[in-house]
Amino acid sequence: MMRAPMDARYPVTEHDTARHPARDDSSAGPDLATGHAPHPGGTTDAAVRAVPATVGFVYPDHAAEDDYPRAAALLGVGLPVAHIYGTDLHAVPELLDLGSPEKLAHGAELLAPHRPAAVVWACTSGSFVYGPDGARGQAEGLARAAGVPASSTSFAFTHAAHALGVTRVAVVASYPDEVARLFVDFLAAAGITVVSMSSAGIDTAAEVGTLSPAQVTALVSANDHPDAQALLVPDTAMHTLAVLPELEAALGKPVLTANQVTIWEGLRLAGLLDRLPPHPLLGSLFTERKTYADR
Repeated sequence: MMRAPMDARYPVTEHDTARHPARDDSSAGPDLATGHAPHPGGTTDAAVRAVPATVGFVYPDHAAEDDYPRAAALLGVGLPVAHIYGTDLHAVPELLDLGSPEKLAHGAELLAPHRPAAVVWACTSGSFVYGPDGARGQAEGLARAAGVPASSTSFAFTHAAHALGVTRVAVVASYPDEVARLFVDFLAAAGITVVSMSSAGIDTAAEVGTLSPAQVTALVSANDHPDAQALLVPDTAMHTLAVLPELEAALGKPVLTANQVTIWEGLRLAGLLDRLPPHPLLGSLFTERKTYADR
């Protein structure tokens, strides 16, 4: 799949390979086109055992990280999670600290043994709080630290919406209102209009992680809007993968959730989306055949 040139709609969040020398082929990861690990010298053949590609995620604290092994089992792709820690308060100063270059570089270091083909900062609020330019710099710093393409959940939302052709959304936020409005601003900068925003006012990620499937379903379903082409649920601390099919069937439109789009973004960066079959259990984003790179 060919990548489209980046433009103003699609912030450059991928690793700039010109900044880093090419890795020695003898230590490189699997060839993404074949799944084969290269021989020294860069050659591959059918005798080489196929190795599934891996996408790594830097995840804050503990809450809903079990969405990642769930998706890995469905997709047959390695999705290791590295945890970094900070105050999990949904407040701007704490979120800026959580997404600091030092913390993300540590996450990249923890993921290095997995040899990921791409890395994603799996935190919406810890990226959009920096604004579009700051979040772009954040992703570029993570790419430098990891030595592979990198992005964040905030960019994953905008890329996923563009991939589905969505320009009008309802936002169902767990955060306090002042934090949720920063996400609205982030989306607006990417050309996405928020026709409705709800704020649950939950102060910490740990609290969000305790919401039951029934509570998540009720929260999302109660905050749809007739003018919204899709619903966006921006918190990786919320367990959402298990309820995606039910939500989309009930609402009749795409539901984009934080862990879902984060996984999709990592697969996109790694060049794996066109190698995977549609998977309805992961929502419309994983069944629509248009991808961000094709638009």
